[in-house]
Order: sequence, then structure tokens, then C-alpha cells
Amino acid sequence: MDHPKAPYDEAETDNVSGQSITANELYRPDVDTSGVDERKLLRRIDIYILPWLAFLYVLNFLDRGSIGNAKLYNLERDLGITDKQYLIALTVFFFPYALFEPVSNVLLRRLRPSVWLSSMMLFWGVIMTLHGIAHDYGGLIRIVFYLSCWYTRKELGSKLAIFFSSATVAGAFSGLLAAAIANMDGIGGKPGWAWIFILEGLITVVFAVVSFWVVQGFPENAKFLTETERVFVIRRLRNDMQFSAGGEKFSSKYIWQSLKDWKTWVAMGIYMGFDGPLYAFSLFTPTIINQVFELTSPWFQATKANLLSVPVYAWGCLVTCVVGFLGDRIGRRSYITLVLLGIGLVAYIILLTSRSPALSYFAVYLAVSAIYPTIPNAVAWVAGNVEGSYKRSVTLGMAIGFGNINGAVAANIYRAEDRPWYTLGHGIVLAYIAIGWVCSLVFLILLKRENARRDRGERDEVIEGIDNKLAHPKNGTYESVDAARLDKGDEWSGFRYSL
Repeated sequence: MDHPKAPYDEAETDNVSGQSITANELYRPDVDTSGVDERKLLRRIDIYILPWLAFLYVLNFLDRGSIGNAKLYNLERDLGITDKQYLIALTVFFFPYALFEPVSNVLLRRLRPSVWLSSMMLFWGVIMTLHGIAHDYGGLIRIVFYLSCWYTRKELGSKLAIFFSSATVAGAFSGLLAAAIANMDGIGGKPGWAWIFILEGLITVVFAVVSFWVVQGFPENAKFLTETERVFVIRRLRNDMQFSAGGEKFSSKYIWQSLKDWKTWVAMGIYMGFDGPLYAFSLFTPTIINQVFELTSPWFQATKANLLSVPVYAWGCLVTCVVGFLGDRIGRRSYITLVLLGIGLVAYIILLTSRSPALSYFAVYLAVSAIYPTIPNAVAWVAGNVEGSYKRSVTLGMAIGFGNINGAVAANIYRAEDRPWYTLGHGIVLAYIAIGWVCSLVFLILLKRENARRDRGERDEVIEGIDNKLAHPKNGTYESVDAARLDKGDEWSGFRYSL
């Protein structure tokens, strides 16, 4: 088998800025990686990284959606709480989840993923289990940052799609599992909804403990790589403009770079556009289906509503994977995001205006076709346009954290008094999607404008020993191209944003 040439194995010249990339700037120039089979290595990385993370996310998403399934089995009646109290219980979850997201991403980079991710899962599983013994009145999206430290921008979308499709699998499986567990009603003196929390929480605890030994580190310290493979992986990431690959010393300046970057704030609007709808969809889909079909079938049961949600999520899983691979192939994630959010707008316009159970059920399929595929596609788009591991961790943390705050809103918009058509809830979700669409368009326009400025040389830095008439001291003065790249990240003149 032919072995592909390792990135930057020889001195070359950046074809955009004309700035020389020499062998002295090659990561570990003493290591010969010409014998590494790239395809075989990528398959090993996929096997070691993706399956277990996807499984953990299934458990996480399964637990988060449990309350929506449990509600159909008399949770409110047994606890003696009102609909408003139920909504408040959902709301409380989102604030710490959102506020600690940026900090968590930074800690993930500074600590071993096996320790931090597994600890979070363990705490989450314990808390979920305790929900099942109540008598009265965290989040793994940080994995996105972790995956972005392993794969190039052209690969990240399909990997995230495979990973995030596990959320749709969890949505489908949660309906089946809840319907089965509900048959334990009365066992041990506990209602069926309590067993949903207890059993699903205990499963999460068990596998969280196993994760301490299974979850891998970052490329610079992952145990399953040989030293030559490690160098190869880091070089190919740097060749993809991930200059911080191989390790980056923490500095508060990276946090400030993120806070001052307009991309962070626009990304928060994009994430708002799909996080709010995601939580609304996952928390209330069984309830919406149940209420709509009860109009025509008064004997319609909660179990049937949970089972009818299964094919919806199965379809969402298929579409998510197809769109993820399509995004990697054609590379135009901005246009895919705009099309998907446009489908979401159509779906919720139908839900707002429909008074037919069959048409509303069809619109639910349209909604899942828009919401779930948008997430890995848009996340890959944003992550691929922020360079510097700590800067990326803060930017993703802030965007995801702000998106999750809107989960607190989504938890309160499907009120019992609005059933069966839930006009208020559908209207607010429609507004969220519209905000996401507008912010995505703004993100695209500004990225294109910035690329054009760099093409004209307006961002060129002064590099010692390089004659560049377009270079200006206001863009910084550096001893080498490598120093400029490492210091400025995606603000470096040679960096081009992906559209």
C-alpha cells in the first residue's frame, strides 16, 4: 500500500501570504513519518475515540430526556406538583449547566479527558438516580472541543454527525425503554416513572466508572499512539491550520482573545438558534404527540406516544449522518446550515397553523430533519474557524453555554394550558430558529469579508528577514511565521476561514 506523504515533510511556501514555512518550523523534525499509513491510522483513531464517546452521549441524552417520558406516567400527580412547578424543575437544570460550560472546557484541556469527562458522567448518573427516590417538590457537548483536537476541519463534520446521531438514537431508545420500564410500576413500592430515573441513572454510573480507563487523552498524550504516529497526527492537524496541536501552554490572553472576537458573539446567536429548539423538541415531543392524537383517539395511551416518537428519532439519526458526510464532502457548511434552518422554519410554521394530527406528526419529522443535523454541521463550522486550543475551548464553551441557557426558556414554553396545539411553544421555537438563521447569514458574510481582506494583504504581519511590502507593524512584528501563527491563531494573516 502506498504511504501518503506527511504534512510539511519538506520546506514549502505558504501560497497565500508568500511567507516561508521552513523545516525548522516542522513539529519534531527529527522524526520520520513517511512510513505511516494515514488511512489505517485514522481508522484506529475512529475506533479508539468515537464509539465510546457516542455511547456516553447516548446515556447522557437518554438521562436528560427521561423526564419527558416520565411525565407521561403520572409523575406530576404522584409528586403532587403543578404544571408550573414541573416547568420550574426543568428550568433549574439549565443555569449551572450553561454557566460552567466555558470553565469545564478549559479544565478538559488542562486535565485528562478520562478524568474530567468520566467524573462529570459519574456525578450526573448519581443525580439522575436520586431523581427516582424523590417524594416531593451538567453536559457533554464539551466533547465537541475534544473531537476538534483530533480531526481536521474537513473531517470534523462527519465525526460530529456520527457522535451526535447517538442523541437521536437515545431519543428513539428512550421511548422504547421508558415504555418497558413503566411496566415495573408498583415494584418496590415505587411508581413506573421512578424506575425510569433509577435504572437509567444506575446504568450511567456503571459506565462512567469504566470510562476512567477507556476515554483517551489528546493527540500529544494518547496512549494508543506510537511516537511516530503521534508526530504524524500533530503535523496533519498543524497543516490544517491547527497550530496549537501538540500542546499549548495556558495563558489568560487566549481567554481574552475569545472574548474580544466577534465570532464568539455571533456564534452564540447561532447556537441559540438550535439549542433552544433541541431542548424543546427532546423534552416535549412525547407530550406533543400524546396531546395531538388524544383529540381523535380519547383512548390514546402514553406508551403509544412514546412509541410513536421512535420512528421520528430514527429518521433524525439517518438525516444527521447523511448531512454530516455531505458537509465534509462539499465543505460548504454555511449554506447547509442555512438550508437546514430554513426547513426548520417551515416545520414550525406548519405546527403553528395545523389543526390536523397527521399533518402535525409530519411536521415533527420535518423538525427533526432540521434541528438534529444542524447541530453537528454548525458546530463543526464554528469550531473549524477558531484556532488555538484554549481560545477554541472558551469560544465553544460560551456559545454552548449561552445556547443552553435558552434551554431554560424552552423548558417553560409548552404549558399544559396551551394543549393540544401548543401555539406559544411552537411560536417561540420558530423565533429561535429565525435568530439562528440570521446569525448564520451574518457569520458567513463577515467570514467572507475577512478572507477578502487577507487576500489583499491587509492583515499581513511584519516577519523579520522576510521582505513583504504589504506587511504593517499594526498587525504585529514577529521573528518567524511560526511565532506569528502560534501567537495569533485564526487572526494570523495566512489563516483562511472555511465557509
